[in-house]
Amino acid sequence: MSRKQITGIGPAPRTGADDSGCPILHVDMDAFYASVELLERPELRGRPVIVGSPAGRGVVLSATYEARAHGVHSAMPMSRARRLCPQATIIPPSHGKYAEVSKGVMEIFHAITPLVEPIASDEAFLDVGGARRRLGPPAAVAAMIREQVLDRFGITCSVGVASSKFVAKLASKQCKPDGLLVVPAGQVVDFLHPLPVSALWGVGERTEQSLVRLGIRTVGDLARVPPATLQRELGQAAGGHLAALAWGRDERPVTSHVPDKSIGNEETFAADVDDPEVIKRELLRLSERVAARMRKAGHVGRTVSVKLRRADFSTITRSRTLREPTDVAQVVYATAVELFEAAGLDRVRMRLVGVRMENLRPAAEATRQLGLGEKETGWREAEQAMDKAIQRFGPDAVLPASLVRGKLDEIET
Repeated sequence: MSRKQITGIGPAPRTGADDSGCPILHVDMDAFYASVELLERPELRGRPVIVGSPAGRGVVLSATYEARAHGVHSAMPMSRARRLCPQATIIPPSHGKYAEVSKGVMEIFHAITPLVEPIASDEAFLDVGGARRRLGPPAAVAAMIREQVLDRFGITCSVGVASSKFVAKLASKQCKPDGLLVVPAGQVVDFLHPLPVSALWGVGERTEQSLVRLGIRTVGDLARVPPATLQRELGQAAGGHLAALAWGRDERPVTSHVPDKSIGNEETFAADVDDPEVIKRELLRLSERVAARMRKAGHVGRTVSVKLRRADFSTITRSRTLREPTDVAQVVYATAVELFEAAGLDRVRMRLVGVRMENLRPAAEATRQLGLGEKETGWREAEQAMDKAIQRFGPDAVLPASLVRGKLDEIET
């Protein structure tokens, strides 16, 4: 496999860039899901491959760089991706394989430093300042990580090495795929200012349009605007945030544990659905998944939220805060159904539904108070027993009766 090594910045990157003030790494797997799939399909290397639903519903989960050359990118509707790259091979996702590789990659990171902040299953920040004496300078550690990931899993990653998280993430993006880029602490401004303003965190499509109207197209343009002007145009917080980033100021440390803010799942139907019973069955399936994930993470939550997307892509969300926090699927499901029914979408064709739990807290800190004469339902104990059976025998080992009937209906049709 190829190995791209870039150190320093500018039109002619030089080797041996000064990484002495650059303890932060951003490691990002290259086309992660697609790369994992190609391990079992080596004949597809060098060809456009898309990971997503073969039926054309849902969105692109991953795409090889050959597919990206045709304009395909993650989160794009599959229908559009197929139009842009009709010659692509479509592979349905295998989330279990991705989770297994992700776990192994994170083990490599944690063997190097305890300061690992995962952002997703395929990327993380590392602070390797404390590993210098044992493993060498940051660039050497970055190179070692790349070699270990390649040797152990047969996939590539790109690494940005910088003085801050913000610049390290930009650096890893700049050197993709399969690259390593060091941005010396003294050359951050030289690296940032030629970049388009859309490269900054917090600059979405609307903000970019507002900046372009002000004649601001590059980070350098933004840096020359007085912070007070940005705050007046974009708001106090956003303006101050972008003014700091334009000069590379980002004081956030690498945090080894970031608490989950919410846990959710959603599903795009293979065909638009207007049958309330089918929609409720999917809400039950999603509630089971969300509750199981919460129990595994040791969380309970108080706020249940549902996402309902019509066939015309218009989307509404509804939420309700419970009296007591819960990790019980039956409680989540009952609330989700009430929210769905209250939305008044009976017999409306639906494209997607989702269930999410918010307002999370550690389960150990939550105690449930029973009302006078109220009895425990036993649902929590039953679902914990289901967790154990599923862990031992697989995801379909134990299912609620309505989901079993749903599977039988699918088989019959």
